Amino acid sequence: MTRRKLVAGNWKMHGVSADLTEVTSIALAAETADADVALCLPATLIERAVRAAPGFAIGGQDVHQNEKGAHTGCISAAMLLDAGARLTIVGHSERREAQGESDADVKAKAEAALAAGLSVILCVGESDAIREAGKAVETVAAQLDASLPGSVAEASRFSVAYEPIWAIGTGKVPSTADIDEMHTALRARLVAAFGDAGSEVRILYGGSVKASNAVEIFAVPDVDGALVGGASLKATDFLPIVEAASATSNR
Repeated sequence: MTRRKLVAGNWKMHGVSADLTEVTSIALAAETADADVALCLPATLIERAVRAAPGFAIGGQDVHQNEKGAHTGCISAAMLLDAGARLTIVGHSERREAQGESDADVKAKAEAALAAGLSVILCVGESDAIREAGKAVETVAAQLDASLPGSVAEASRFSVAYEPIWAIGTGKVPSTADIDEMHTALRARLVAAFGDAGSEVRILYGGSVKASNAVEIFAVPDVDGALVGGASLKATDFLPIVEAASATSNR
């Protein structure tokens, strides 16, 4: 099955109004890309980015599982939508580790976002210690099982991002054989959970993706795009990754 590739940037805690020029440059180039492109920005930039790049997919980096309430510092799906966001990340390792988010929390967030009409990128991944112990596949597969929403009505609005924690921002990248093994295992879990729809869910790779390795990574079966961190902050770094996705879109 051919799935249109998705390249999503995660700006993390980077970005002020002066950086909107990067958003507009990326959005302009994305108009002719043979891939879906999105940027997940700090909440403070979402509305301004939507105004600066009309029609381009802007997303959040997290969402709360409740519609509203006494949750200081949190943001709901309705708030993201009101700001113009189309999607959100849930379960990034930096939130799982630093904010103590559990698989149950991530599942609830994914369900809330999907129910509200947002698209979702759900992140899973393993530490270096788990990889070295030979338990990477079983650990990440179990994490995915416990984090998945109960159902996915539209597979096009739900993606999974495999991010080996030890590769995020380090320059280290698993071998293509390791990526293939993990993505194949995740595909099997998605099909087990959602049936035919599980074959349509895109599985992204994230972890030190850059222009020099993107084509090789995108050529791996069941790699349907990328969730990109640092390299998404500048159009000059991000757009070659988008071009690589376009070049491998029919593989």
